[in-house]
Amino acid sequence: MEGKGQNQQQRQTAKEVIAVNVKALMEQLEAGHSQALTAYLTAMSRFHHYSFGNILEIARQRPAATRVAGFYAWSQLGRKVKKGERGIRILAPIICSRRKRQKETQDQTNQSGPALVGFRAAYVFDVAQTEGAELPEHAKVSGDAGPNRDRLIEFINAQGIELEFNGTIAPAMGVSYGGRIALLPGLSQAEEFSILVHELAHEMLHKAQRRTSSTKVVRETEAEAIAFVVGKAVGLEMGTASADYIQLYHGDASLLAESLEVIQQAAASILSVLELPKPEAVPEELEELAVAG
Repeated sequence: MEGKGQNQQQRQTAKEVIAVNVKALMEQLEAGHSQALTAYLTAMSRFHHYSFGNILEIARQRPAATRVAGFYAWSQLGRKVKKGERGIRILAPIICSRRKRQKETQDQTNQSGPALVGFRAAYVFDVAQTEGAELPEHAKVSGDAGPNRDRLIEFINAQGIELEFNGTIAPAMGVSYGGRIALLPGLSQAEEFSILVHELAHEMLHKAQRRTSSTKVVRETEAEAIAFVVGKAVGLEMGTASADYIQLYHGDASLLAESLEVIQQAAASILSVLELPKPEAVPEELEELAVAG
């Protein structure tokens, strides 16, 4: 019975981690520490390949983290963790093989395949916690989305969304109509890219009935948060996140958690089609951690 209880606890770990982090974020925001939200959204832009739960864990434990890896991964890159540094705890999946019986019309076959049985604690370290060989600088975009603008437009077209430039929408800089996005002509490249992501977020999330409790303020905040995450990820200089974010949720932790997860998933979906700095190849250990949670 003890083993069964431990497995149940492992399966609940990911949800518990999210709940603890959302509660901590709400407490910081209610105390007036609005920079906490900016730290979480920045973590989403830096670690968009990680699970929602692990992004929250990294942001809470080390808000300034820019690049994380385990002991072995850093050693493969010629660096070592500094003495006395404390690791960032995240969750790694426990995968095992299982055999399952599949019933067909007049036949029974046994099939084996990987199964997630729970999670284990794993520790990663930020690059600032390491020393050793210099890492190559990633190419960054400063105020210019570069080829990402064209890739973003291709993604929008692939979703069947029409894009037009229309001066009559002023003073608005962008409008989402449901199947059509209008942008104000003459914007800077950085503004155009950011506003285009913002309006795309509306198209992806808010043109269907995602939830009954959504309000215009919540929808605008979610879209702006997604633009923040994507813009930071491609190297644009972005403003700070909304200081009044927590007021949108009236202390409702489940609604805040839902909104943050929606932001992360939508931003990751957009970033998956853009050209981002490609990290060096790392061992399977790091790839496993990246999908944990």
